[in-house]
Amino acid sequence: MGLVGLVASFFSIVYAYSRQTFALSRAGYLPKSLSVTNNRKAPVLALIVPGIVGFLLTLTGQGATLLNMAVFGAAVSYVLMMASHIVLRRREPDLERPYRTPGGTATTWVALVLAVLAVLATFLVDPLAAGLTLVAFGLFMAYFAFYSRHHLVASAPEEEFAALAAAADDVR
Repeated sequence: MGLVGLVASFFSIVYAYSRQTFALSRAGYLPKSLSVTNNRKAPVLALIVPGIVGFLLTLTGQGATLLNMAVFGAAVSYVLMMASHIVLRRREPDLERPYRTPGGTATTWVALVLAVLAVLATFLVDPLAAGLTLVAFGLFMAYFAFYSRHHLVASAPEEEFAALAAAADDVR
């Protein structure tokens, strides 16, 4: 059963990383070459490049460190999602939502506290993995600060909300 779960996770991860790479490239957050599609509309480089990076990382023989880095990254992601949910609920309380969180922001606060504890626990379990992940995050943030934010694609769906919000602020 574990092997079946691992295989299922593998295919979903391949799909997810390629879609995420494609979307981030299309919006200008990653090099635009990663969002070029072939004649069948498949983003070949968005599929291949992250796979090559992942394969090369497996050759390091640091499987436990890589797994702990993934856990740390996921925990940071959970912290950011919970914080974003709380901020959105406070700033836009009347926004129409197709789904309401059971317990509202109270359950989100519980999840946020647990996610912060998971982030802190990663430093206790494997400080090297947490530190390496922070370095990777820092490199991506530097890439955004110095290059990517000046080359965002304004018409990308990811940027439309920001443009609409800016236009609404100008009207007020």
